[in-house]
Amino acid sequence: MKALFLNLISLLCVIVALAKTTEHGRYSRRPILPRQTPQSAALQNNVTWDQYSYMINGKRLMLFSGEVHPYRMPVQSLHLDVFQKIKAMGFNAVSFYIFWGILEPKRGEISFEGFRDLQPFFDAAKKAGIYLIARPGPYINAETTAGGFPGWGTYTPGIWRTANTTYLDAYEGYIKAVGSKIAANEITKGGPVILVQSENEYSGFQAPYTEDFVYESKLMQSLRASGITVPITTNDAWPGGHYTSVDVYGYDSYPNGFDCSHPDTWATDAVPEYFWGSHMQFTPNILNALYEFQGGAFDGWGGSGYSTCAVLTGPQFERVFYKNQMAMSTTYLNLYMIFGGTNWGGIAHPGVYTSYDYGSAIAEDRTLREKFYELKLQAYFMAVSPAYLTTRPMNIYNTQSSFTGNSAIKTTQVLDVVGNKTGFYVVRQTDASTNAVQKYTLTLSTSLGSLVIPTLGGSLTLSGKDSKIHVVDYAAGSTTLVYSTGEVLTWATIDGRDIILIYGNAGELHETAFKFANTAPTAKVVSGTGTIKQKALAGGAIALQYTTTGQTVVQIGTTIVYILDRANAYQFWVLHPPAAGDLGQFSTANPIIVKGGYLLRSATVSGGTLAITGDLNSTSSFEIIAPGANSQTLMFNGAKLTLAKTSYGTLTASKSVSLPSVSLPNLSTLPWKTANSLPEISPTYSDALWTVADHKTTVNPAGFSTPVVLYAGDYGYHTGNILWRAHFNATSTETAFKVRVMGGAAFGYSVWLDSTFIGSWEGDAVHGDFEGTFNFPAKLTAGSSHVLTILQDHMGYEEDWTAASDAFKSPRGIASYSFIGSPTTTVGVWKVSGNLGGETYADRTRGALNEGGLFGERQGWHLPGFNDAQWASGKPTSGISTAGVSFYRTTFNLNVPNGIDYPLSFVVTNSTTNPHFRSQIYVNGYQFGKFVNHIGPQKSFPVPQGILNYNGENTLAVSLWAAGATGAKLDSLALQSTAKVESSMPAVINQPFTGWAARNGAY
Repeated sequence: MKALFLNLISLLCVIVALAKTTEHGRYSRRPILPRQTPQSAALQNNVTWDQYSYMINGKRLMLFSGEVHPYRMPVQSLHLDVFQKIKAMGFNAVSFYIFWGILEPKRGEISFEGFRDLQPFFDAAKKAGIYLIARPGPYINAETTAGGFPGWGTYTPGIWRTANTTYLDAYEGYIKAVGSKIAANEITKGGPVILVQSENEYSGFQAPYTEDFVYESKLMQSLRASGITVPITTNDAWPGGHYTSVDVYGYDSYPNGFDCSHPDTWATDAVPEYFWGSHMQFTPNILNALYEFQGGAFDGWGGSGYSTCAVLTGPQFERVFYKNQMAMSTTYLNLYMIFGGTNWGGIAHPGVYTSYDYGSAIAEDRTLREKFYELKLQAYFMAVSPAYLTTRPMNIYNTQSSFTGNSAIKTTQVLDVVGNKTGFYVVRQTDASTNAVQKYTLTLSTSLGSLVIPTLGGSLTLSGKDSKIHVVDYAAGSTTLVYSTGEVLTWATIDGRDIILIYGNAGELHETAFKFANTAPTAKVVSGTGTIKQKALAGGAIALQYTTTGQTVVQIGTTIVYILDRANAYQFWVLHPPAAGDLGQFSTANPIIVKGGYLLRSATVSGGTLAITGDLNSTSSFEIIAPGANSQTLMFNGAKLTLAKTSYGTLTASKSVSLPSVSLPNLSTLPWKTANSLPEISPTYSDALWTVADHKTTVNPAGFSTPVVLYAGDYGYHTGNILWRAHFNATSTETAFKVRVMGGAAFGYSVWLDSTFIGSWEGDAVHGDFEGTFNFPAKLTAGSSHVLTILQDHMGYEEDWTAASDAFKSPRGIASYSFIGSPTTTVGVWKVSGNLGGETYADRTRGALNEGGLFGERQGWHLPGFNDAQWASGKPTSGISTAGVSFYRTTFNLNVPNGIDYPLSFVVTNSTTNPHFRSQIYVNGYQFGKFVNHIGPQKSFPVPQGILNYNGENTLAVSLWAAGATGAKLDSLALQSTAKVESSMPAVINQPFTGWAARNGAY
């Protein structure tokens, strides 16, 4: 995923050229038997596949999946809420990374305790009816520190992501442990896991290394040895034919890039066409699988913010790019990300900040963007289109002007080569960047012969940055759509009637033809203000021409057709009551269609009662299309609703919304306490308990040029703020100290000589290391003893995308130093401190990456229950007047009623006075915000319920590191609600708020 994106462009150009040399054309319409590797076939038969699609227990399905990372949502009880939203969107699967480094921060000590426990994630997926694709790495990338590798890997000898024995030994314990957890939750054992991915984007290699087939084989052997039996997959960074020895190979693509600062700018040729050719070149006998496709974009320090990323990959992007993948007969499509979550603590690599919202369909605060509703239209359509699962594109590289005669439009013909009936015609603009509107007609072969559509005259419309799927000879129950230019949302046969939902953009002209066994009945409008034109066609068919405006319901015999504009289409939900059996939540039988509500989560049927659960953000009207015998009574979130019946037999009801006011604390008026968190510059401070930095060797590939190794990782400190102390005796000629510090993009550092501040590198969004010269304030006396204190930020380790590069081992610490004016001055001893205990971290509840090396963090000042009674009064919005670090604490109560979901965020504003400062926000001991005022862009820090105690006391702590001589302060700090929803979300159980206790060895 994502890293080194620009470096791949030249490689992609080569691949495009190769793909275009592959034979294309019309594929013979003959089925090929399912293919499995011998070892997988011998292990299980629940998950199989052929050249068309995956099959679960013998049934073909389109796997429409979204990426979610459990480690980016530490509140275990919120997984079900996210899964239910994904299920409501029409998706049936979730792909997820597992972060090795957070499970095994100290070699040999693997913990699945608390937020690290994967079982609640598995259980929630099963309860929601979501299949899981596990991606344990061991390398994951994922904008995660070290790409998911543990910090101790930075000082482990040998080259990683190769068959090097030291690397194989390093991951063996982890793969055995995590593999056994996955294996216990496979579908073969009644669990939701259907696939397991080996490695991640194992596609780029550091010369002279190339693809290591021995490593690939040994990793798969380790996965199998852990008990995994389901198919093993991999995700090539592009369709380049790497690691094809897995069971089902696939690839990734991020075609719109990551420039969120220009969200409306698309390249003219942004939409990839070569994927199908590459697929046929490398793996023609398996399905076309996209294990990562762009669902958003990451944003880096100094970026434009995730709201713009959501525009870059918004509804227009979804319509054009995802439908293009359907034009490639893609039957596994995973969108990265569908819910991004939060880089709390030290999870992130230097390329991203605290938020990992990713501009996803489900925002970081779990609210739903318009993207969510657009995706719902596409997922619902694929779920009721089994003919798509055995299709082939027929005219790749010959799409321009095809079927329309308009060179500004490309149309891909996708035909069912097994059923030999249904066709899908995917139209889009030739120039992806244009906003121009094109008019066109379609000339298509149908079961009625060749037709020019619209047959009733007029023309179709294709707006810029839009795409449509027109269908031909499409079965919707007993009704056949001879063709439809209006897009199919969904259909169902309920009480013997075919219910078909068709939509288009507001005001567009469309035409749909229906075929019946006998003479076509006359169509009539039974609801709505829309009008229709109709025309009898040969063979017992009738063509309807209409404009998609609002909602119009048409009856043709017993068939009911809903004609919708996009805004109305967004309001429909398809719910499936669970079936009997262990996997009953995965049933797609007996659909119930409901219009209305912000979110509908589930439906159950008991006798004549239909019970629906969902969320409302306003008073809502519902229309329910359900079997009459099962919907005599309607319950919504436990309340009985009054039902009425429409003239065409559906039910209506309404539900008023209850959004009670909730009192949030005014943080500016709370009693705050403050204390100095940089006593290390005091003349009386003792660093006797600090780690002596005295290593004379390192296995780090960077080598070292200082007298001793000054890399924090070599001493077991891998996250957060790092402090260095250099003890030296002066010669009297020193005038300054020059030092090059490495911390990752957007890092900074400050330097003190004894108790005197001598300067900072405040940091920027670009530099990951910086050499600064800091003048001494006065001449030093010969022979006098002094201490230099350096406070640096550790922004996470680099990723290791290029295999065999060991880029993740890039050090954090001091690369070089010298005393200006006195080359003979030497440091007698270096000391280093990071988080208390380093890899033997103090806070077992919140994990190894939650806290760094600030004095307040080492002492546990951020934890609930710490006694700050002796501290002075002071607020972070008052700040400090000198360079240094202060800690602030307060408490407040919340009383949020059950039955609502009000996401909350801590919001700051940028300060332009003394702007150079860094601040961390701790909520009940969990670090959920890292704010770098002068770099940004993040100013709103969502904190989920379960980290915030919605019904009781909360402890809020803030660290403030002023990098300028005149100090700094937060301009403002507020707790704000980002949405108000009446909700049926599952009950939230707080994560443990383990309180303060005296810490052994704290210094």
